[in-house]
Amino acid sequence: MTDIKSMTLEELTAWLKERGEPAFRAKQIFHWLYRGVTSFDEMTDLSKALREKLSRQAFLTPPQVARKQVSKLDGTIKYLWELSDGNCVESVLMRYQHGNTVCISCQVGCRMGCAFCASTLAGKVRDLTPAEMIDQVLFTQIDSGAPISNIVLMGIGEPLDNFDTVMRFLTLVNHPEGMNIGMRHISLSTCGLVDKIDKLARYGLQLTLSVSLHAPDDETRSKIMPVNRSVGVEKLMDTCRRYVQATGRRISYEYAMIDGVNDSDAQADQLARLLKGTLGHVNLIPLNDVEESPLKPSRRVAAFQKRLERQGVTVTVRRKLGSDIDASCGQLRRKAMQSAQGMGGQTTNRKEDEVP
Repeated sequence: MTDIKSMTLEELTAWLKERGEPAFRAKQIFHWLYRGVTSFDEMTDLSKALREKLSRQAFLTPPQVARKQVSKLDGTIKYLWELSDGNCVESVLMRYQHGNTVCISCQVGCRMGCAFCASTLAGKVRDLTPAEMIDQVLFTQIDSGAPISNIVLMGIGEPLDNFDTVMRFLTLVNHPEGMNIGMRHISLSTCGLVDKIDKLARYGLQLTLSVSLHAPDDETRSKIMPVNRSVGVEKLMDTCRRYVQATGRRISYEYAMIDGVNDSDAQADQLARLLKGTLGHVNLIPLNDVEESPLKPSRRVAAFQKRLERQGVTVTVRRKLGSDIDASCGQLRRKAMQSAQGMGGQTTNRKEDEVP
């Protein structure tokens, strides 16, 4: 059985030709896939014989809404999607003046172990397929009725740890016969897998690379981000400079503000020195509370921002959306897992259309 939605249009054309079907059928099927059909029977301009052939030889993996939370404050929607094997991942729809952005997952769980992130608490289960990534974008758009114009790969999982799948996803979501979302409307976030950043640079894509820095020194960063123990801040920054040189694209350095850990004046000064002369900007992130983590949100975001700006660093503060729902990445999946354990392992499909 073939995962037909993970195919490019060219691969689908070749696959159909091998089965005696004319090439033009591929574009018909491709269009149906990106309309969000959940079965081949919905492809009504195909013959019944071809639909039956597709059902025998290929499969679709549309996700189901396991839980849904809607913010009463700003309309942010958080989805917990149940996949075909029963695992769950999260997506978040965020509404901005410049358009609607969906933040999607690339893995079930994560093995990176960052101390401030709920996604990694249960480790990594498996990689997602290209189709499962595409479907988060597509079915968020269908369920919400909000056209998606921007994508952020910043949900559950490390995108560069699922490199080949993510590259195929980018090809598919960018395709003019599919969702046709341009690379400049896509952001990819990484905790800093330097070999994969170098590999990504060779593709020369015009997406935005977001590097989760979160500390300007090895001692602090290694405590909260285990990946740093084998890389180090200086090696990461050297890799980032090579990326900028190869692509000409500015890097966004993500910096979660953690109380008493990485928010001192001295660390702001060190961060400014680290970024001097680089093409990039700092995105300060007010930390979301994670029950299982002792790390708490900083109260010095504004002061830290001003100190960086006085030293010539371009700084933004991420707008905090969905503060009345489980906004932090991995929280909703974590709650569902705990609920399932409390029910003797049974999953729950309860929808939470609005959360007080």
